[in-house]
Amino acid sequence: MNWVYLIVAVVSEVIGTSALKASEGFSRLWPSLIVVAGYSSAFYFLSLTLRVIPVGIAYALWSGIGIVLISLAGWAVFGQKLDAAAIGGIVLIIAGVLVINLFSNSV
Repeated sequence: MNWVYLIVAVVSEVIGTSALKASEGFSRLWPSLIVVAGYSSAFYFLSLTLRVIPVGIAYALWSGIGIVLISLAGWAVFGQKLDAAAIGGIVLIIAGVLVINLFSNSV
């Protein structure tokens, strides 16, 4: 169940961050409310994850997967471009997440 909590935390953070862009500096009500709900949910579910998964591992996975997903959301939803360096960095983040999950005994 802890992995489900971590996934919910990541998805909530991505929704909150996407809404942050749409809130236009908290000048739009509904996106601003989604930001608050998204981040509140993200931190709540991350805290549940930390009961079992070590904080460094959980945070590395939460932030790494979140960076990849929000970069893809920025590209797909907001039309933001990713250059070769950004794509290379995202690939390295994905590799890091895989290394942690496949080879670390800390998980």
